[in-house]
Amino acid sequence: MCVRMYLCVCVCVCGRMGVEPAEGTSEVQNGHLDPTNDCLCLGSPLQNRDQMRANVINEIMSTERHYIKHLKDICEGYLRQCRKRVDMFNDDQLKVIFGNIEDIYRFQMGFVRDLEKQYNTEEPHLSEIGPCFLEHQDGFWIYSEYCNNHLDACMELSKLMRDGRYQHFFEACRLLQQMIDIAIDGFLLTPVQKICKYPLQLAELLKYTAQEHSDYRYVAAALAVMRNVTQQINERKRRLENIDKIAQWQASVLDWEGDDILDRSSELIYTGELSWIYQPYGRSQQRVFFLFDHQLVLCKKDLIRRDILYYKGRIDMDRYEVRDAIDGRDDDFNVSVKNAFKLCNKDSEEIHIFLAKKLEEKIRWLRAFHEERKMVQEDEKIGFEISEYQKRQAAMTVRKVTKQKGVNRCTPPSYPPPQDPLTAGQYEVTEDMAQGEVFEFSQPKRGQAPFWQNFSRLAPFKK
Repeated sequence: MCVRMYLCVCVCVCGRMGVEPAEGTSEVQNGHLDPTNDCLCLGSPLQNRDQMRANVINEIMSTERHYIKHLKDICEGYLRQCRKRVDMFNDDQLKVIFGNIEDIYRFQMGFVRDLEKQYNTEEPHLSEIGPCFLEHQDGFWIYSEYCNNHLDACMELSKLMRDGRYQHFFEACRLLQQMIDIAIDGFLLTPVQKICKYPLQLAELLKYTAQEHSDYRYVAAALAVMRNVTQQINERKRRLENIDKIAQWQASVLDWEGDDILDRSSELIYTGELSWIYQPYGRSQQRVFFLFDHQLVLCKKDLIRRDILYYKGRIDMDRYEVRDAIDGRDDDFNVSVKNAFKLCNKDSEEIHIFLAKKLEEKIRWLRAFHEERKMVQEDEKIGFEISEYQKRQAAMTVRKVTKQKGVNRCTPPSYPPPQDPLTAGQYEVTEDMAQGEVFEFSQPKRGQAPFWQNFSRLAPFKK
């Protein structure tokens, strides 16, 4: 009833003033009608809702057409001209600055073309655009690569703009293409803003779509899809922001062998100490385990300096499956186990068994392994990966921090933790934010936990 009254008020005001109601200036204050409004609406609530739906549809179509123009200007006005200047740009620079903008342009061309087919020019409120979003839902994942790359693009542009030649070149490109007076970094931000705006537009459209409307269930489904897309893009962006911390953690582990963590992984999922039995040896060993996507890293604590870790190997999670182990005598190892689980090689008879101290810890590990497989599958679906540029940047950050702090790699380094944000009272840590979001090296202090324990706060299961 309140919604209908609100619609009546808005339409009456619009008809009297001859303008559309501006966002945030409606007649409803804190969920109630403004008592100072003396407009009495005698029209049909259904007609008013249709008009509001038409307004939202028209806005969506208008913004899509303007967006296509922006993408065209970027691809033809900037990227095409940059490729002609081999004396100023190389391929790697253009890849960093523009990302996959051309793929986005091609996708949006097809999306808008189908959207226009669903648009009812005479009666916009009858337009059925929900199915169009659902048909193209997989295509929107290409925005993930662009958004993840955007920070690097800004950094690269910032470096180039220190040279006046590049400032004049980009301005000449803008004038030649007859583009609006916005700097290139403003144009490159447009796709990031666009993918974030879709859920807002669809939520507004759903609000003014009657449940009996043929488009209602499709708009509702499209809203859920686009919210999931933006949520996943934000999550992957957060992961990329944490890769510096992962590279720094690896640098703190002594006797590291083999590939870097970032060659395959980008997220610490869970960590903890477990008793471990490997089939050829048959004896229990205490190890610290770090579960990343695609791999489980094994480390050993120094006997004296408990804040020092030594690399002891890793397990390729793509080749193993997790199995629960029943308390009692285990047939594979011929030992009594409790709170145990196994990792079994899919291609051989190789088996690892792990024993937790408590049942709750075992359950958390099993959930973490499930989350690891889920994350890998989602990454494969959208093609998420760390670029070589981002890996180089992470390596440079490690070298910079090491140089600043004077860490000598010939002696066991000490990587003490940052001040706990919860005890420091400086940061508000929400449930969905990693506690290790604020990261800083400092001199070791008595009573602080080892570095790797604070690093483990990056793991979403470590609450």
